[in-house]
Amino acid sequence: MDERPHIHATYNEIHTIIKESAAKILPSFKPDVLIAIGGGGFFPARVLRTFLKDPLTKKNIPIRAIGLSLYEPLVDTSAEKIGTEIIRTQWLGADGIKSLLGRKALVVDEIDDSRTTLQYAISELQKDIELHLLDLPESEREANRTQFAVFVVHNKSKPKVGILPPNVPYFAGAEVGDVWLEYPWEALDIEEHDRLAEEDRLKSQVHSNP
Repeated sequence: MDERPHIHATYNEIHTIIKESAAKILPSFKPDVLIAIGGGGFFPARVLRTFLKDPLTKKNIPIRAIGLSLYEPLVDTSAEKIGTEIIRTQWLGADGIKSLLGRKALVVDEIDDSRTTLQYAISELQKDIELHLLDLPESEREANRTQFAVFVVHNKSKPKVGILPPNVPYFAGAEVGDVWLEYPWEALDIEEHDRLAEEDRLKSQVHSNP
C-alpha cells in the first residue's frame, strides 16, 4: 500500500506555476513547437503556449501530442510491466517528425517522478530525427537537427532512474517531495478536489508554523 501523502494541486496553482516558468524558459530556449506527453502534459502545454506566444506576431506555437503510459494498466499489459515499461499509446507519424527538423521542440509533462518517461520520449524522438536526417545531404544534417528541451510542472526531489542528455535543457516549475500529486484534470468532483486542496494548504501552514 502506498503510504505517501496525497497533495491536491489546483488549476489556479498550476496556471501560476506555468506563467512564472515561461518567464524563465524564454531567455534561454524559445521553442518553435511544443510536444505534450499525454495525458498529463496536455493542459500544461496549452497554458504554456499562452505565455510563450510572441507579443509582436501573436503567432501561436503549435502543439504536437504523444502518448506514453508508465503507470496505467492497459489491455494486454501484464502486471509485471506496469510501472517498469513504457508503452506507446500515441506517436508522431513521419510527417510529424519531419516537421520538427531544424526546429526547437519543448517536451511538456505534468510531473517528473522517476524520469523514465522523459528519458524515453527524448531518446525515441531523437532516434526518429536521426533517421530522417539520413535523407538529407550530410552537409545539411547538423543545421536540421532538432534541439530538444523539457518542461515539467512539478519535479519530485528524489533519485531518478532515467537520464536526460546533458545538451537537453531542463525546466521544472516547482520542486516537491516524494508525494502523490492529485491533479485537477483527474478529479471527478472538482469542488471536492479544491476543498481537499485547501485542507492541504492549511495543514502545510500548521506544519510550517509549529
